[in-house]
Amino acid sequence: MLADPFAHPALFYRGDREYVSAITSFVREGLARMEPVAVAVPAERLAVLVPALAADAERVMLVDMADAGRNPGRIIPAVLTDFADRHDGERVRIVGEPIWPGRSPEEYPACAQHEALINYAFVGRQATILCPYDAERLAPDVLSEAERTHPVVRDTGGERHSDSYAPELVITWHNRPFPEPIEPISLRFDSTNLGAARALAASQAALAGFTGTRLDDVRLVIAELGANSLDHGGGSGLVRIWTDNGHLVCEVSDAGHITDPLAGRRPVDPRMAGSRGLLIVNLLSDLVRVHTWAGGTVVRTYFAVT
Repeated sequence: MLADPFAHPALFYRGDREYVSAITSFVREGLARMEPVAVAVPAERLAVLVPALAADAERVMLVDMADAGRNPGRIIPAVLTDFADRHDGERVRIVGEPIWPGRSPEEYPACAQHEALINYAFVGRQATILCPYDAERLAPDVLSEAERTHPVVRDTGGERHSDSYAPELVITWHNRPFPEPIEPISLRFDSTNLGAARALAASQAALAGFTGTRLDDVRLVIAELGANSLDHGGGSGLVRIWTDNGHLVCEVSDAGHITDPLAGRRPVDPRMAGSRGLLIVNLLSDLVRVHTWAGGTVVRTYFAVT
């Protein structure tokens, strides 16, 4: 059996010097092999990488991960797979840094699940995705979990296989019940009043200051989640809405069970029929968290109040 052409190493770095040295070497190695290269890291990291890459930066697709990947559920379809699909038939090389100091406690579980799911989304694809981790500033348990989501770990000592590699355990570990909100606005819905659920979300978003496209995004997310509840969640659901830590939070729960961990993370060919609900939710929301089990699913979506 041929080895999987997909490679997914983690890079443990300490300080800007190690960061720049390792990533510029990785990028230039790819350019020398005529591989398409993308670097998706937070803007503050791009600020130290671009001068070091000098003219080579013009040959690299540069992405601010803090923007494009603020919702980790968006990274696989809208960043990684999007780039790889643009170069179908070629081996691609990507630096992707979805976890950095400053990620909130609400964001981290979705980040860890994202890192685990890359291993399934890219099976058989000609790609190398290097994921940097700040070993000085990230918590030890984050680094330990990185060893579970990456089969190989690199640092200044070289490259080694991860003895604790087990991405499925990370997916399961973070599939947990959410803490209860304080005094949410709620509405039970079915096919007779889904419009009322959309209107409730829109009214609460407007009260929080949302206008224009952002208001439309909230309304569409609830429409898509509600439609999923009608089609796959037993024909009814519960929407709850509240504000928390600078975000409007919209939650939809029902009796369905999401059995595909990559649901909502695969790009969809617009020419093909089929549900795009969870993909749309991931593309429009600033954060999406999912808790699913046999007998129920809860989807929480977060929208930053600006």
